Amino acid sequence: MGSDESDFRIIYDSFRPKILRYMTRLAGEAEAKDLTQEVFIKISGAMKTFRSESSLSTWIYRIATNTALDKLRSPDYKQTAAETREIHEAETGTEDMDLWAGNKTAPPDQQLIRREMNECIRELVERLPEDFRTVLVLGEFEGLKNREIADILGTTVPVVKIRLHRARAKMKKELEAHCSFYRDERNELACDKKSTFIKFR
Repeated sequence: MGSDESDFRIIYDSFRPKILRYMTRLAGEAEAKDLTQEVFIKISGAMKTFRSESSLSTWIYRIATNTALDKLRSPDYKQTAAETREIHEAETGTEDMDLWAGNKTAPPDQQLIRREMNECIRELVERLPEDFRTVLVLGEFEGLKNREIADILGTTVPVVKIRLHRARAKMKKELEAHCSFYRDERNELACDKKSTFIKFR
């Protein structure tokens, strides 16, 4: 590569969409853009310290994960996240991009069903403990392998496997408890929230 500036531009162009999606899944849409900007500021300042001891992708996801976890642990996050999300959704309406599935939204007659499913999944993921939430997002939604997740989180593959197993089991249990799944007229999976949508114990 060339200069630090040109190297950073290549990294930014290649990874920004992925990190924006990851921040959305991990910390919520209302926080995603600011967190993504913070991640790339950190990357820009730390590029000279990157020694290729891990892959570039792992290094970037590690910075992104630590940035998101710092936010999730901040005193004001849990208090304001739900309120901010409601305001944002009221202003924007149906999303143009399904950031949980990574695909364009369905045709108009399917958008409401998909949005309800996404909201249900997002709410349940956001209620998971940090350790479970992080490995679930990295493994299930970002499609990373256990070895990559372990490197990102600074832990071992067996620990990642245990957390993933427990996170999946927790999600399955809560989805069954709080969502009624069915097939619509197109035979596509859809869901309705059950009336009692309680917080994790």
